[in-house]
Amino acid sequence: MTFKSGFVTIIGRPNVGKSTLMNEVVGQKIAIMSDKPQTTRNKIQSVYTENDFQIVFIDTPGIHKPKHKLGDYMLKAAKDTLGEVDAILFVVDDSTIIGPGDAFIMEELKEIDTPVILVMNKIDKMNQEQFNKLYEAYKAKGNFADIVGISALERANLDVLINKIVEFLPVGPQYFPADMITDQPERLIVAEIIREKILHYIHEEVPHGVAVETAMMKKREGKDIIDIHATIYCEKKSHKGIIIGKQGRKLKGVGKSAREDIEKLLGSKVYLELWVKIKEDWRNNQNTLKTLGYE
Repeated sequence: MTFKSGFVTIIGRPNVGKSTLMNEVVGQKIAIMSDKPQTTRNKIQSVYTENDFQIVFIDTPGIHKPKHKLGDYMLKAAKDTLGEVDAILFVVDDSTIIGPGDAFIMEELKEIDTPVILVMNKIDKMNQEQFNKLYEAYKAKGNFADIVGISALERANLDVLINKIVEFLPVGPQYFPADMITDQPERLIVAEIIREKILHYIHEEVPHGVAVETAMMKKREGKDIIDIHATIYCEKKSHKGIIIGKQGRKLKGVGKSAREDIEKLLGSKVYLELWVKIKEDWRNNQNTLKTLGYE
């Protein structure tokens, strides 16, 4: 039996469903999800293995014009992957026209020799006429190896997309064990889950200036409990108050929701302690970005 394997990057402007797509394919939450832009900050690799193939997906930060050093890092992380992979999934959504963000990405792709599969996500929100119109618009503008319509959230046509990807994979080795679904350390995923809950619970501009570090993660001796201590960094004193909330309600909500997801991830009871600290202008501080893993 011939075994095929390779690397596939997922690109697209923010909020088109890149992380949802990756999570649904591998069957577990690896990348965090939010309706806020710039949710994904790191390159995240997840692995999907069947008997005759292995796909290593790379979820990248949304391609956007950077406003600070963290933004520079995110854009570089996204663009660096394009020439290093076997195929590119360019994800767009149910927007009725090709906007400037998608047009910008298509311009970037013109320089790349890697085959590009256009993934039209959120087809559950389109009727056939809208889908056909958008399909033809993209077909006329871009040089795509294939175009596939899916709904990541509804898992519609994911098998069709996987089969298309496999067509572009070379014959190769199994890079990761069959039961491995990500190369990310558990500490990083835990920190990202906490950040996701902050994005959900706090509606002001605060979340963009928030980072999370898992300070301690240890199994309690003789018990099926994992103790986790995490620090939430924000940029201003006023932000700290917003994150904590009146009588600590916001922080408690973040902690409760994060703990439930972390318990599913680790398959164990979790005792989670959260602290909020101020680290002014951390997004422009090279040393802090390194410490938090954005390098």
